[in-house]
Amino acid sequence: MKLSGSLYHHSLRFKMWLSLLTLCCAIPLVAAQPLLQSHSAGIVFQVEVVAQGLGVPWGMAFVNAKEILITQRNGKLQILNPQTGALKPVTGGPKVLHTGQGGLLDVAVAPDYKPGGWIYFTYSKPQKGGGATTLARARHTGQQLLDWQDLLITRSVTDTRQHFGSRIAFDSAGHVFFSVGDRGVRPNGQDLSTHAGSILRLLLDGSVPADNPFVKQDHALPEIWSYGHRNPQGLVFDKNKQRLWAIEHGPRGGDEINLIRPGRNYGWAVISHGKEYWGPFQVGEGTHKKGMEQAVKVYIPSIAPGSLMLYSGKAFPAWQGNLFAGALSLRHLNRITLDETGKAVVEERLLESLKKRIRAVIESPEGWLYLSTDNGSILRLKPKVH
Repeated sequence: MKLSGSLYHHSLRFKMWLSLLTLCCAIPLVAAQPLLQSHSAGIVFQVEVVAQGLGVPWGMAFVNAKEILITQRNGKLQILNPQTGALKPVTGGPKVLHTGQGGLLDVAVAPDYKPGGWIYFTYSKPQKGGGATTLARARHTGQQLLDWQDLLITRSVTDTRQHFGSRIAFDSAGHVFFSVGDRGVRPNGQDLSTHAGSILRLLLDGSVPADNPFVKQDHALPEIWSYGHRNPQGLVFDKNKQRLWAIEHGPRGGDEINLIRPGRNYGWAVISHGKEYWGPFQVGEGTHKKGMEQAVKVYIPSIAPGSLMLYSGKAFPAWQGNLFAGALSLRHLNRITLDETGKAVVEERLLESLKKRIRAVIESPEGWLYLSTDNGSILRLKPKVH
């Protein structure tokens, strides 16, 4: 039966409304739900659930004041509105090797980022024989990434499924740093002919800075900034003190926070504070060796760090200049107070009662903390309003 014009338009509007309703119902909206109230350094704070259902949300970055771009290890991307909890899928990402600890990893924006500018990513790129930790960049508009560029496909391929790294940090002089794990091959940490087991430094366009420490050294890759690392999954640059910090997984015991200096050797796997997984035996030759750097802090037992952030906001004045690391195995938020020389003097373990594997930690424009967890949640930590 043919509908009249009026009935036809009413029917069409109803179908459009029904489609919109179905679409909205498919988006996991979660009103901020209080999880916890606690205190630190004299300030009462609360933790809220902002969003759920994200798989393993590996990296987060504010691309404007009202949107967080989230990477998921399975290769998917989402935009989160932190005010409403609304999630929208983002297209245009790369094909990733999603296996073991590999996949779509970090996302970060440079200090001078403006909407429409370059956003930086690390991911495990499928390669013959395995996957290579890769630094890339793209632009974001709406629900799309555009102009995807691989800046450095690292020389780090192994047939293992672990220790890809990888976090990104920027200094205030136009450089980007990113970390690459040893890929489960211990000798890589001391081998300058591979990017594995290193922290790398590039210019923002992916080219090699002329003052990198190994540029003129034969049989060394010029992108390397420091080496002797096992699996750095936290990296942050302190713009006030002009220094780079990293946190990395040790073996059974021996996670480390390191102050990263150019050209330095951080010892893996010649020195370590950790034990072998298969027995109560020291990894390497000991804990110290001439020419190899000592960590600022060592965790025994391991906390399994997933990230590193340096707090600079105004919401928690007592936390300014503190380092925060998400802990995976010991499931808490780790806070480290540093003295003026960079020595770790106080450690506090927050959110232990939540028993969440905390993966990424970022700071919002308000000075609140946003945390991602391996069970697919985004949490917000902010001062309790009395």
